[in-house]
Amino acid sequence: MTEPRDATPAELEDWDARAVDAPGGHVYQSRGWAEHRASQGWRPRFMAWDDGERALVLTRGWPILSGGSGYVPRGPRPVLGQGASTAARLVAIARRLEDEGLDVVAADPEVPAADRDFAAGIVEAGFAPIEEIQPSRHRLTRPLAGLDEDAALAGIAKSTRQRIRKADASGIVVARHDTGTTAAGPGEGFCSPWLPSDAALDRFYDLLLATGERRRFTFGPRSDFVAWWRRALAAGHLVYLEAWAPGAAADDEPLAGLILYRHGRRLSTVHSGDRETGRRDHPGALHLLRWRALQLAIREGRDELDLGGADVAGARREPRAGESMWGLYEHKRSFGGQWLELTGAHERVARPWRYALGRGVAAGRRRLPLGRLGPSRSAR
Repeated sequence: MTEPRDATPAELEDWDARAVDAPGGHVYQSRGWAEHRASQGWRPRFMAWDDGERALVLTRGWPILSGGSGYVPRGPRPVLGQGASTAARLVAIARRLEDEGLDVVAADPEVPAADRDFAAGIVEAGFAPIEEIQPSRHRLTRPLAGLDEDAALAGIAKSTRQRIRKADASGIVVARHDTGTTAAGPGEGFCSPWLPSDAALDRFYDLLLATGERRRFTFGPRSDFVAWWRRALAAGHLVYLEAWAPGAAADDEPLAGLILYRHGRRLSTVHSGDRETGRRDHPGALHLLRWRALQLAIREGRDELDLGGADVAGARREPRAGESMWGLYEHKRSFGGQWLELTGAHERVARPWRYALGRGVAAGRRRLPLGRLGPSRSAR
């Protein structure tokens, strides 16, 4: 394997096809994500190998000091059965960045924990486990290869199927915001949105806030989330589904919303939210959205519907009855979700003393009034 180098202009042209759309690819390896993070102060590095592989790396210097950190978001792209090769690519990236003066490199490719070759390769090279950079370490997966919609529905728990059918029969409609929609229309079970997607995504942020207050979790600034969603939607990497009550008008509020990523031969559920009043007056709206997502994945020939994570923060394991994530875990399991353990985030520290000092300076800067040093974000 050759060492990574900076991508050529020609390699940037088909970047997303190789880093995002290919099996194992992730939207956080896209050019759109690179542009979004660049707007927040990160420096994107597009690295390539002669065999066609790609890896987006985000770097950032420490305040005041020399040096800095690097992060390979959900990369390098893992290839099934080639854990040792994925590990070698990550180690090669880290060595190059360290030679350029960076003090730490972190990465969290979605490599199954069962792939011992990957874990062994990076640990031997000095990588150590860290707390997750993304919300979850593990995820629940619904394999779809070889399934049609009837077979997929049969694999859903009986009580969940009943909720889906009841919501559908009640007249709840699902609007599909998706630049991937063909000229034939949004497809059976979907309707075209009657509100511009930019406005709909902004309103979805409000729905997430309301859901977060009810479930006791928080989100970052509106501008960061909505700007990214709009960029990803325009690139065809994001689908937003809205559930509407029967007879609803554009100036009403949706019952529920679901954001999906389109990448790596799968659709991935990323954010979902619903209204408490909607649960009472129109039960099953969110169940119907997840079923529509599963239908869409099958129609696009996807291998998987990624139902997202439900692991317990800190412990990073399957939830147990009575824990805060148990309800979400059971909800996703009812759709046929299978628990998939991933290797998780790791980092390699080249210069411990400057890494510790740099993180301390960055943390101190964030605590200062913005008027003195300007806004700052985490170094990783």
